[in-house]
Amino acid sequence: MTSSIVKFIYKNKIVEINNPDPNETILNYVRTKLKKTGTKEGCAEGGCGACTVVIGELKKNSINYKAINSCIAFVPSLEGKQLIIVEDLISKGEQHPVQKAMVNYHGSQCGFCTPGFVMSLFAMYKNYSSYKEEIIKDSIQGNLCRCTGYKPIIDAAKSLNKESKVDDFNRNKKITINLLNKIKHRNISIISGNKKYFAPKTVRELQNILKQNPNSKLISGGTDVSLIVTKERKDLNSLIYMNSISELNYIKKKNNFIEVGASTPLINFENFITKYFSDFSKIIKRYGSVQIRNICTIAGNIATASPIGDTLPLLLVLNSQIVIKDKNKTEILPLNGFFISYRKTKLKKGQFIHSIRIPFLKKDIFKAYKISKRIDDDISSVCASFCIEINNNKIKKIRIAYGGMSSIPKRAFKCEKILLNSFLSNQNIDKAKKLLEKDFKPITDARASNKYRMEVAKNLLEKFFLEIKQNKLIRLNA
Repeated sequence: MTSSIVKFIYKNKIVEINNPDPNETILNYVRTKLKKTGTKEGCAEGGCGACTVVIGELKKNSINYKAINSCIAFVPSLEGKQLIIVEDLISKGEQHPVQKAMVNYHGSQCGFCTPGFVMSLFAMYKNYSSYKEEIIKDSIQGNLCRCTGYKPIIDAAKSLNKESKVDDFNRNKKITINLLNKIKHRNISIISGNKKYFAPKTVRELQNILKQNPNSKLISGGTDVSLIVTKERKDLNSLIYMNSISELNYIKKKNNFIEVGASTPLINFENFITKYFSDFSKIIKRYGSVQIRNICTIAGNIATASPIGDTLPLLLVLNSQIVIKDKNKTEILPLNGFFISYRKTKLKKGQFIHSIRIPFLKKDIFKAYKISKRIDDDISSVCASFCIEINNNKIKKIRIAYGGMSSIPKRAFKCEKILLNSFLSNQNIDKAKKLLEKDFKPITDARASNKYRMEVAKNLLEKFFLEIKQNKLIRLNA
């Protein structure tokens, strides 16, 4: 069934919007159509958390609550979901436990950021049975406060351990599930003025739509593409929303590799990959925020080809492959060589990324590092990743990749070449560090100078080998 009407649940009712503007953000809809102004706009790029709302999604006849940035999420993406905003937490004049905690622990001064913090903590409150400091800090890493300071907010969150977990959303759970069941399994096809929006439910439908609309932008979380609307003030005239395709939302462990579907939220991958590549998980935990990781994908990170996409250097050194499809055929390409130039890839019109394959490298040592001005919710100045196999103090395999050092995420081939089949010595490491200057010509921008980037890149290479020495008791020959 295909429809131009977007349906979602709001305040225990089904809301219908006929042919909404595909470029209207949820934030704009909440403030101008619902006339609810608790949700704020701070940055318009998903970086400050003032716009945080919570989305309820049906999963195995239960509701999965996700905090998202409403400033970069478009209204049609509400299809089949429950929308919860800060005004909805009050019940019969009584504040929600999260709101009471913020009041009791003085978690607000100017109040501008407060609704966003409340919604992030509400999502945490619904998703966990107890709230340790690590969980609390992770939950609010995407919310910035300029005046209150974080300690009162963290104390407020800790106090929720003493509160009953039963709220109106628990009491209305059956009603909400029944309503969500009524509006699922629908394809969305919108034409609003000169703008189109499609939300197919299957890969086959995606292939048909893409063949007929080859110039469409594919979005999952839209955490990068949406900024064309919110920051550049341009229109996206044809959008295809990938996250409605459940058959692309998977992680499979196979004999020789892990396969990740194109619409798998990054937060799901973060929890899975830690068992196999712990450094990968550590880098993802610092990727944006929970609000971002709840909706963004690895496929989106690859397709946008950002030179500072944090997963990309890691995927490069792990010899990852991407499965690409169009209407008629399937190709499997190595990620190495997929990036052509700034924001350009080998992906052709009519093609889409179906999945990503990450090989198991049992003999290799894998490490990754991210350098940024803040630990959380910040863009990399430099992201580095290394994969090495050593036998009898000799380097048998070596792959090195950096983000933030070039117009594309890139392997350091000259540096690799001098290290391959050489002994692990201080002299060889020093030679490899100098060759980074031939592999990369970094730029100066708001995040870092070119000199800083090069010095950091060299230091990270040395840090990698020093950690190998420490952990593997390898002797660095002079």
